[in-house]
Amino acid sequence: MIGVIVNTITVIIGSAIGLLFKKGIPERVSSAIMKGIGLCTLYIGFSGSLKGENTLVLIISMVIGIAIGTLIDIDDKINRLGGYVEKKFNRGDEKVSISKGFVTASLLFCVGSMTIVGSLNAGLTGDNEMLFTKSTLDLFSSAMLSVSLGIGVMLAAAFVFVFQGAIVLLAGLLAPILTEAAIAEMICAGSVMIIGLGLNLLDITKLKIANMLPAIAVAPILCNIFAMF
Repeated sequence: MIGVIVNTITVIIGSAIGLLFKKGIPERVSSAIMKGIGLCTLYIGFSGSLKGENTLVLIISMVIGIAIGTLIDIDDKINRLGGYVEKKFNRGDEKVSISKGFVTASLLFCVGSMTIVGSLNAGLTGDNEMLFTKSTLDLFSSAMLSVSLGIGVMLAAAFVFVFQGAIVLLAGLLAPILTEAAIAEMICAGSVMIIGLGLNLLDITKLKIANMLPAIAVAPILCNIFAMF
């Protein structure tokens, strides 16, 4: 778990640095940075979506995942948590919803082969090298993201810890399920959500991306079921 802990800490440190610098950045500059992040997010999403090889898995995963997420209403629960945090830390000046910062950062930090393969390596062989490399990247990414997306990016550290930690602890059980094809479909589903995040950041849409998150877990299950037939 050392790699997961280090990654979690780097996200917190990077976010704290970004929040400190945010105070001295004019709103028009922060707004311009937000649009730039939105465009980069679209690029990341389109790049990752091309890794998928089975469109049917993607479509069914999204349908089932969105149905589950909407019934649970994950977006509402995250927004409630965001409201609680804002009151707790008296951040009424927050320009961006904590939900948007949390979901955006969580997906960007956790949807990728480096996250899944690195966590599997750590759990199966104790090799944390890939997670340490990812931690360095996330240190800088979280600092830049928090300038525009606020404290929600720091809260994403909790998601990083839970998501990666679960893969590390369950590596022995997940390894047969998380085949190369299954990982590709997970990345594809997550990347489609990242495209939605990019559109939200550019104020083109107002999609409830949090309600789509279960699709990431559904994708590898479907991929393995399809492989049987």
